[in-house]
Amino acid sequence: MARILIINGHQPYPFAEGRLNAALVERAKAFFEDRGDEVRVVETAKNYDTEVEVGNHQWADTIVMQFPVNWMGVPWSFKKYQDDVYTAGMDGRLCAGDGRTVEAPKEHYGAGGSLTGKTYMLSLTFNAPREAFDDAQEFLFQGRSVDDLMMPMHMNARFFGLEKLPTFAAYDVMKNPDIENDFVRFDAHLTKMFKEDTSHAAA
Repeated sequence: MARILIINGHQPYPFAEGRLNAALVERAKAFFEDRGDEVRVVETAKNYDTEVEVGNHQWADTIVMQFPVNWMGVPWSFKKYQDDVYTAGMDGRLCAGDGRTVEAPKEHYGAGGSLTGKTYMLSLTFNAPREAFDDAQEFLFQGRSVDDLMMPMHMNARFFGLEKLPTFAAYDVMKNPDIENDFVRFDAHLTKMFKEDTSHAAA
């Protein structure tokens, strides 16, 4: 039995109520519970207890971060959650400093994470179409991938010692949604990542 923390990082807006992200959270929760895993869910747009959330990060074997990409990053309530929880956990619970030592102050920055042996997965929703990525001819991203765009999130996780699982993304969800297919792909992604007979190996 694994311990799974699911973070719903959606911030409600008049044009985006968060139904898709909530549905993906519920699908993930059901998937893990059907496997016999223990699941905890937090919504960053609602009240949360910073100390409880630090404990949730320590408790979890895997952290699933579900959020829409807003202005090339996380919604503001998720960013506030990170500022609150990650800063509180710098007392050694999430990381012991930044990994450097007095003896070698220029080396190993970011290597002080306390969550080694744990994994994380990003699950993202985009207004952008799939075709906007990985194509040098495209105007905005100029050949960059989804994971390139999400590098700050990946670096945050690495700072705490977490190991990366492959990212899931649903594209073009506002102008050309294909939600049923997104659900099928999401279920398949989870099944591939979390087969009962394999460990949560990092990608």
